[in-house]
Amino acid sequence: MKQLICLFALMACMQSTIAQVIYEPFESTKLGETREVKIQLPRGYDSNEDKAYPIILVFDGDYLFEAVAGNVDYYSYWEDMPESIVVGINQVDSRNSDISYSEQNSLPIENGAAFFEFIGMELLPYLDSTYRTVEFRVIVGHGETANFINYFLLKPQPLFQAYVAISPDLAPDMTNYLSEKLSKSEGKLFYYMTTSDNDIKHIKSGVTKLNDAISALENKNLLYSFDNFEKPSHYELPAHAIPNALEDIFLVFKPISKTEYKETILKLEGSPVEYLTEKYQTIEDLFGIQKQILINDFNAIEAAIDKNEKFEYLEELGKIARKEYPETLLGNYYLARFYEETGEPKKAMKTYQSAFVLDEIAGITKDEMLRRADAIKADFGY
Repeated sequence: MKQLICLFALMACMQSTIAQVIYEPFESTKLGETREVKIQLPRGYDSNEDKAYPIILVFDGDYLFEAVAGNVDYYSYWEDMPESIVVGINQVDSRNSDISYSEQNSLPIENGAAFFEFIGMELLPYLDSTYRTVEFRVIVGHGETANFINYFLLKPQPLFQAYVAISPDLAPDMTNYLSEKLSKSEGKLFYYMTTSDNDIKHIKSGVTKLNDAISALENKNLLYSFDNFEKPSHYELPAHAIPNALEDIFLVFKPISKTEYKETILKLEGSPVEYLTEKYQTIEDLFGIQKQILINDFNAIEAAIDKNEKFEYLEELGKIARKEYPETLLGNYYLARFYEETGEPKKAMKTYQSAFVLDEIAGITKDEMLRRADAIKADFGY
């Protein structure tokens, strides 16, 4: 009996550490039929009821969903992007009709217009009402569907904030539409596009022209990335493009890297602590996520303070650490170092001693804190 209980406990634990994939038949009034939708929920979705997630919507879900979902799960595991809900729409039998547009004005017509309304008026509201979501949404397409994702951007209020256009087979007027829209966007928009030297000839030509047009725009609200790969064919491009797109879109979400530390933080004229707080405020503003400041990032800022001998910034770093990790000795450690480096040894000693009632964290131990307190006591005879 005990063995059976242990087995059930192990299975429950494994379930919480593996992303869940749900297959749902979705009855659409707009389409007049049922569509198969795949939904990958993040690891621990059921156990963390206070957390909400971005949506990443994937067209061509019959082959593109797994590629996107796997990368999202991998990058979010390493905290290089937020955990996200990935939704794939299977289009294996309906793709041609889903993407139909007018030859006169390049806008969706008939089944294409119905599919457009299905996404905006049925599927997205359903996802928001059924799952815990934030407002930030990403949409991914390949070839003809990479052209279709742009129609959601052309709305007065775009339905998505990030667009991943993998080798888009562009409608005749799309370059003009996008150039005008992206030049005037008042909200932050991420746009990633890619092609390759081995791409289909007419697709590469169209993408190259669109890239030239977007690259010439001057709009601080547009965050644009473009990749021109050398070897991949049109059908191999998603495997190469998806990781790059996710990295570009969620760049600010990543922990502080060695490159960011050396090339940006060490060269700051002002406060590195202010840089840290602005980084996390940007994450909240862009993605609607209140992310706890990573220990890695605290360590990077402390290292920069030490390197540049700007010890006055340790005080503010300590106050932020107390707020972020109140049960640990991290904040007290920075504050004690601040007092020690700025000529207040008695305050430093007492702050180090206070570690006795707090939890250890990030390799900072109670023994180390007490050792520092004893060293001050011995030096000054307190």
